[in-house]
Amino acid sequence: MKPSKEIRILLADDEPHILQFLEMGLASEGFTVRTAPDGMSAYALAMDFRPHVAVLDVMMPGMDGYHVCRMLKESGNAVAVIMLTAKDDIDDRVKGLTLGADDYMAKPFSFDELLARIGARLRNQFPDLLGEVVLGPFGIDDRRGEIRLEDRLLELSPTEYELLKYLVLHHGMVQSKAVILDKVWGYDFGGEENIVEVYIRSLRDKLGDKEHRLIRTLRGAGYRVDLP
Repeated sequence: MKPSKEIRILLADDEPHILQFLEMGLASEGFTVRTAPDGMSAYALAMDFRPHVAVLDVMMPGMDGYHVCRMLKESGNAVAVIMLTAKDDIDDRVKGLTLGADDYMAKPFSFDELLARIGARLRNQFPDLLGEVVLGPFGIDDRRGEIRLEDRLLELSPTEYELLKYLVLHHGMVQSKAVILDKVWGYDFGGEENIVEVYIRSLRDKLGDKEHRLIRTLRGAGYRVDLP
């Protein structure tokens, strides 16, 4: 994902190797990144840096991520907060969301997943920053509702657009039919799961993906977009 304007990301974690890995990865994606090893310095940095997205570890010395999240949200700054925790506990998740967190990830996680979640927060809260999101051969322009494959503008129905966008933005991750139905068609969709297969076939035709190299089928699991 290559942002068209400066997008500022704040990373706060007391594990140096995690900070270094995430900082290098996000910087290589074109983001402006600052890091903090604890909650107090994270909050102080945020007041000056004014990040668009803050990725906060829950368990930090001095001031934990929950406290930083609450203070950031109360400061009036427009910032999307993603909480990181070693615990995949529903109570921790509810606590973070109650304090204003916008998303929640349990460690360990993949860099691609974090990138997808950051992209989701930016599209939701700062859509004007992204312009066209470029991922591999795909260019996604949400403002125009268009997707390009290399230099070719794809002719997609609204549902095909949402389905392809979802799969591309979550590339490298397997998406079951049930998850796709929920994310693309909505939780209240009353149709059959087989409709996903129909739309996948249509997308492959429009992509020229006869050998299923872009949209792969994982039998019994779902579908995954692999970017060259």
